[in-house]
Amino acid sequence: MLVATGVPRSGTSLLMQVLAAGGVPLLVDAARPPDPDNPLGYFEWAPAMRLPRESGWVAEARGRAVKVVHALVPSLPPGPRYRVLLVRRAWPEVLASQAAMLARRGEGAPALTDERLVAVYEAQLAEVEAWARARNAPLLEVLHARLLAAPGAACAEIAAFVGGGLDVAAMARAVVPALHRRRGV
Repeated sequence: MLVATGVPRSGTSLLMQVLAAGGVPLLVDAARPPDPDNPLGYFEWAPAMRLPRESGWVAEARGRAVKVVHALVPSLPPGPRYRVLLVRRAWPEVLASQAAMLARRGEGAPALTDERLVAVYEAQLAEVEAWARARNAPLLEVLHARLLAAPGAACAEIAAFVGGGLDVAAMARAVVPALHRRRGV
């Protein structure tokens, strides 16, 4: 099972579209349709949001990629062999993208300061990395900036991590730089 993860607004949907373009089967549904924040879609599987209360769906993910929110990755059940793709994006871009999405939805700003939110996210990402080490689950950090700046090289690295056999050129073409709206924040 291939797990695509990262903090909200880090580029996990982009990663999922890249994987799909390369030929990786995805476990997704249409529960959250495309919108102005993710015009090409979210590539989510709603049951994944119910971890740790519900994990029976994990068997359906065998041989596929599924997006799991970073904080829920340590709740994945023992048993399956996991490979983890962890998207990392510059914190100012993540925070700006989150703020824009919340504003567009008419929701207030987070209760935490930016500094505190980043500290919480960093601690949670450290938990994901520790979980992967404890499970002997291979983990590849996918740098959002590199994926946009050098999609061919980044996609080749992702394809090698997944085990090869993917259409790297199609993966690179799936990267749409125009959708990167919070660059250099």
